[in-house]
Amino acid sequence: MKKVMFVEIGMGIDLHGQDVDTACVRAVRDAIGHNSMPGMRSVLKDEDINNMRVKVTLGVPVGMDQVDVEAVKGVIPYGQKEVVVTQGGMIGKSGVVLPDKGDVNDDLIIVNAIVEVGY
Repeated sequence: MKKVMFVEIGMGIDLHGQDVDTACVRAVRDAIGHNSMPGMRSVLKDEDINNMRVKVTLGVPVGMDQVDVEAVKGVIPYGQKEVVVTQGGMIGKSGVVLPDKGDVNDDLIIVNAIVEVGY
């Protein structure tokens, strides 16, 4: 990415089911969910929103090699997308095991996301 215009930060949690992908997708949605970039188009080649670059860095506490990168990319509506998975996030305790929600224990998974947008 030649020029970073925006940096957005988010957190995603899977309270039950210990699904790292759920937490990753939620973290990216949290990062981009309250933003609008109306001037972005004016700095892009051909003023085409698909020419922006979006880099997502995820801090994941477990299952780093199992993250569904395509599911994470699917949350981002436009641009040329890159996803980097790093060690991070946190494992906490929900305090309850709900087998009907897929729980195998009372762990909750917390993922942090940094989303860089530019060109």
